[in-house]
Amino acid sequence: MLVGYARVSTHDQNPALQLDALKQAGCGRTFIDKASGAHRERPALMSAIDYLRPGDTLVVWKLDRLARSMKQLIETIEVLERQGVGFRSLTEAIDTTTAGGRLVFHIFGALAEFERAMILERTRAGLDAARARGRGGGRPPKLTDEDVAAARTMLADSDISIEYVAKRFNISPATLYRYLPAARTQAAAEDTAADDRVS
Repeated sequence: MLVGYARVSTHDQNPALQLDALKQAGCGRTFIDKASGAHRERPALMSAIDYLRPGDTLVVWKLDRLARSMKQLIETIEVLERQGVGFRSLTEAIDTTTAGGRLVFHIFGALAEFERAMILERTRAGLDAARARGRGGGRPPKLTDEDVAAARTMLADSDISIEYVAKRFNISPATLYRYLPAARTQAAAEDTAADDRVS
């Protein structure tokens, strides 16, 4: 059985062109989403996938009706393949139930994997270059070495609280604890002293 899927980006657009093409292609039933391709939540597509049975074929007017990225397209086709369902795009004349159509999607998959590998390689090269210039990846530190030394000196005074020092450097007490683990011990001591005064 041929099952159609149509998608329009907004509620103002008319899916008539897609529906006519799908009907002419022989689709016995068609599911319609009215949502941007950027949204991954497409209830009609999910319903179509649930409706499909092994041996059926999902048909779209154009590839961009099914997905807005190569990754999204390949993921969807892989879901269909696991269910034993074929895929056909009318405009691009792609049909995964044929040997030629399967070859096209193997090529698409290889290109997507190549793209992921290149992104990873560029990211690693950027981090390596940053380290070579003396900078690591990730966020810059909240406190410099000088700040940590100053905070340690301030905390050596028992009259100065953890909260005061944290506020002084515009950070949370939890962040201060990461830089000065001993501050936890001092905080506990402050709490104990406060309890003693209350009792």
